[in-house]
Amino acid sequence: MELSTLLAFAAAFFVFAASPGPDNMTIVARTLSHGAVSGIAYGAGTVAGVLIFLTLAAFGLSLVAQEMGWVMTVLRYAGAAYLVWTGVRLWRAEPVVPAQQPAAERRGLLPVFATGVALNLGNPKMPLFYVALLPNVVGSSLTPGQLLSLAAIILAVEAVVVGGHVVLAGRARRLLRTPAVVRRVNRTAGGVMVGAGVAVIAAR
Repeated sequence: MELSTLLAFAAAFFVFAASPGPDNMTIVARTLSHGAVSGIAYGAGTVAGVLIFLTLAAFGLSLVAQEMGWVMTVLRYAGAAYLVWTGVRLWRAEPVVPAQQPAAERRGLLPVFATGVALNLGNPKMPLFYVALLPNVVGSSLTPGQLLSLAAIILAVEAVVVGGHVVLAGRARRLLRTPAVVRRVNRTAGGVMVGAGVAVIAAR
């Protein structure tokens, strides 16, 4: 695969990944409310979902994934429901200054990661993205070497996008020094999560 082709794919995927949407809003909201580790956990879940679809596309199964509408719908609604539930909990939570919050437990991060995976697998636009883009990048077939190259590009792009959102939100989080400010931010972040969940449900 030529360098120009890889760069074109990287540019197209960056626009796709960096565009404002439920995923990026949720990464910011989780970082503000629960810290960088939580934002990264959700971001890692979204990346895992993207790579699963890339693998499906490599084996010509993306159209099959499109046809499994009920599975995608279940995943999408389950992930959206978790976002809404988390947002409501955050809205009602007692404000705790970040410096006094306990470190996130690994098992508490697993549902966050799983939500990122589920929402991406349930995203109706994901198969269409690969069906429309990959044939123009690699033609009708995708070799293992090409698959690894595209996966590396996706990981690099997502590291920049997810990392950028986490860093910016993490800097804003350092300003949370009083319970009153934390409460306002919690309610804003909770509202964003609920809104993201509703947006996912409303997506067609």
